[in-house]
Amino acid sequence: MDEVLEVMSDTQFHHAQTAHCESGVISNIFRHYGLEISEPMAFGIGAGIFFGHLPFVKVNGVPGTTYRVVPGAIFKRVSKRLGVKIASQTFSNPQKGMEALDRVLEQGRPVGLLSSVYYLPYFPPAYRFHFNAHNLVAYGKDEDNYLISDPIMEQVTEIDPKSLAEARFAKGFPAPKGKMYYPVEVPKEISFEQPIRDGIKQACSDMLNIPLPMFGVKGMRFLAKRLKYYPEKVGDRKAVLYLGNIIRMQEEIGTGGAGFRFMYAAFLQEAAGILRREELSELSAELTRIGDTWRTFAFNAGRVCKSRSANNVSYGELSEMLMQCAAEEEVLFRKLSKVKL
Repeated sequence: MDEVLEVMSDTQFHHAQTAHCESGVISNIFRHYGLEISEPMAFGIGAGIFFGHLPFVKVNGVPGTTYRVVPGAIFKRVSKRLGVKIASQTFSNPQKGMEALDRVLEQGRPVGLLSSVYYLPYFPPAYRFHFNAHNLVAYGKDEDNYLISDPIMEQVTEIDPKSLAEARFAKGFPAPKGKMYYPVEVPKEISFEQPIRDGIKQACSDMLNIPLPMFGVKGMRFLAKRLKYYPEKVGDRKAVLYLGNIIRMQEEIGTGGAGFRFMYAAFLQEAAGILRREELSELSAELTRIGDTWRTFAFNAGRVCKSRSANNVSYGELSEMLMQCAAEEEVLFRKLSKVKL
């Protein structure tokens, strides 16, 4: 295994633009070592689809909402299910973290990094805010600057050491702590069938069976009920901030709520061919329609935030739209959990 990695680590790193940072890093790094895996397949095997609303966890001063599992979980799950051994480190000292990165890059290995988008100078200013869970790949150096493959960007880029250190060791929640990760052992041959089954089983469980009310389809209903009374509970100004963050997490962070639904639908379509289960193709089409429902919610919520029309929908109507998303996803994941894989 190590012999294969040593040979392939000297090959040129091929950048491919993807929809979401973590699943894109998985696809790009694994392909570098000869393991061909699409971004949707990585997302599905890693059971990346999720929902959670945590009013007691403030992100930039507003309640946290997530449409995917916690950062790093997708990579960890995919690696375990495919038998890829990963080296992963965090650091309390920025200098040691940068020195460790340099040592791995000197071996010719591309390295996945966790970072804050706020300190990445190649991001457009409008997108540079304090979000500390962005994944990218460092694949070499040009003198002092680091060569960067950011999967959500069209082209590769460079970054100066100071900016990269600031991005890797940004303060706030969740703190990236200089996290870096890379494969150290990759199987020559891999079957996707069982990893697909395991990924689907976990996604269904996460969306349907977590007993706490903040997660899965229960979490969607939990947020919908709270959203309805935002203006009364927190005032009009905070209500707009809270609603705006829901949209931002849905439409701007990675691929967000609707985009994650479209990506998981693509995974189900790919899985249908591998497992020879036509039901997965049908559910793929159904989930695509659910993604459209999420987009409709985001469009209407955006108009409320910008107050562009006197005919905007109310917070109560937005609540009903979220309830519809919850109802549709509950039906879908119950159907998916019953498919004989």
